[in-house]
Amino acid sequence: MALLAGCGDRDQAQALTGCEIGITRDALPAAQPGEYYWHDLQGLKVVTLAGEALGSVDHLIETGANDVLVVKGDRERLIPFVMGQVIVQVDLEQGEIRVDWDRDF
Repeated sequence: MALLAGCGDRDQAQALTGCEIGITRDALPAAQPGEYYWHDLQGLKVVTLAGEALGSVDHLIETGANDVLVVKGDRERLIPFVMGQVIVQVDLEQGEIRVDWDRDF
């Protein structure tokens, strides 16, 4: 549930339908170990287990089954964000995501 200043009833809330609402980063709770905010993943380099660079995370897509990294490099790749299967390691300090992914996909 979200509460907005100046929005105290249903009619006021209805008037905001379709509007984007933003918050500052410090208003978010800290991510738990192994959890990441999408914003933290955007811009990270994506590298295969063989050390091949695939590009950088441009943005993510929510599919319902799992989130998908949109990686732009020599071409655009869609890589499922499935920890332990496809996503092997996320290293925010190094700015890199290691993936078990075939370069040709």
